[in-house]
Amino acid sequence: SSISFSQDDFGIWYSITAEKKLVKNLGLDLDANVRTFNNASKIEEAFFDIGLSYKINKYLSAAVSYRYTEFKEKDDLFHPRHKWFADLKGKLPLGDFDLSVRLRFQQRYKTYFRDENDKESKEAGRIKLKILYNTPSFPVNPYLSSELFFPMFTQSERVVEKNRFMAGIEYKIAKKYSLELEYMFQRDYFPHISDINIVSVCYNLKF
Repeated sequence: SSISFSQDDFGIWYSITAEKKLVKNLGLDLDANVRTFNNASKIEEAFFDIGLSYKINKYLSAAVSYRYTEFKEKDDLFHPRHKWFADLKGKLPLGDFDLSVRLRFQQRYKTYFRDENDKESKEAGRIKLKILYNTPSFPVNPYLSSELFFPMFTQSERVVEKNRFMAGIEYKIAKKYSLELEYMFQRDYFPHISDINIVSVCYNLKF
């Protein structure tokens, strides 16, 4: 038998993203991110993503990316983690609304091992849905989003191991620059139920 309990926390996530068009339909994506926890008083992880995205048509795109992370492990020190993603994204305009879905497969590797299980990679599937309202003649666009995480290639007591619910706004500063402010509620079910309320601030650039 096991005992599950809930831990509540608050964190702030800071990020900068950049997109660079390389050739027709092919782009380079960069992302730098710092995430805090323990009522935003401590850094939990800092990471850098680099990837390529390909626009299949005006509705579909695909991407692959690599993430290098410095993560605060159980010894209270930062250790590297490696992760890669493969994405398939779809976007459908519906009048003033944009409906989008992202399917993601990810695989993670640790370098800090407490037991033999830590030496094995961890795979997960993710589904993210988002609806954004393009406010006519106004640079601020609100949105709602949700994401589910599914463990893969392993036995698990749950189909969904983590979920996120988000609400935010996109502010278009200029044609190639924008700012996102978002509130997120995240529930993680392993190794026990833990909840965190997150404020995310992201600055986006396009070249």
